[in-house]
Amino acid sequence: MIPAAVRYARATDLDHALALLAAPDAKALAGGQSLIPVMKLRVVRPALVVDISRLELRGAEIRDDVLHIAPLTTWRELLDASALERQGLAAIAECVRGIGDAQVRNRGTIGGSIAHADPASDMPAVLLALGASVVARSPEESRTLALADFFLGPFTTGLGPHELLVDLTVPLPEAGSGSAYVSVEHPASGFALAGAAALSGPAGERVALTGVGATPFLLPAGEPSEAIAAVEVYGDSFAPAEYRRHLAAVVAERALEAARRRAKEDV
Repeated sequence: MIPAAVRYARATDLDHALALLAAPDAKALAGGQSLIPVMKLRVVRPALVVDISRLELRGAEIRDDVLHIAPLTTWRELLDASALERQGLAAIAECVRGIGDAQVRNRGTIGGSIAHADPASDMPAVLLALGASVVARSPEESRTLALADFFLGPFTTGLGPHELLVDLTVPLPEAGSGSAYVSVEHPASGFALAGAAALSGPAGERVALTGVGATPFLLPAGEPSEAIAAVEVYGDSFAPAEYRRHLAAVVAERALEAARRRAKEDV
């Protein structure tokens, strides 16, 4: 299918991008792997597409015990980042290796995926389990939002209409921590019917789910199977709710088991 007619502008720097996004019905274009498909279906019909792909918002590095991931970092670049070479962050690379195909991983960006907020997207569960936050910039200010408060509903976030993600921050897990991501994917689309990310370490354990509800979310503390039995799970033509609940319990237990095993290896 062909998108509706749209104006296009390429931003030269962050201030230019924010000025362009102040136009009514403007949308930011990063890697295009999320926005272009929905534009082709005419689910989204922006009046202006602002290309931010050339902004200097790439790379992953550790500063002051915090992992900073710039939002225009592609999945391929994230896989190559030396900053992820520790067991506590293993879930990030594990998740990326299963995202899309080579084209998606070479062009798609982590910030674009987070801002798109697909309820079956893989990486949000990983970042939730790791306690991540996002930094959003508008022409007036910068603000930080915990990722747990960022996802408001399917394809809906706390990002304002004139804001851009400028940083993703992940506090480094303590020594003796491990993380993991496990999913069951739909065989045609590759999206998660149920995905789980887990972090285990001296500070405790966290498990987050994706693909089973309106947004990715953290499970309450306790045994995952008991927590999953109490949360609302969506059913659809791909998987009835009870089957998806069963899958969620399975992947949560497997992710937690792998995270615990890696924690023992993180010496």
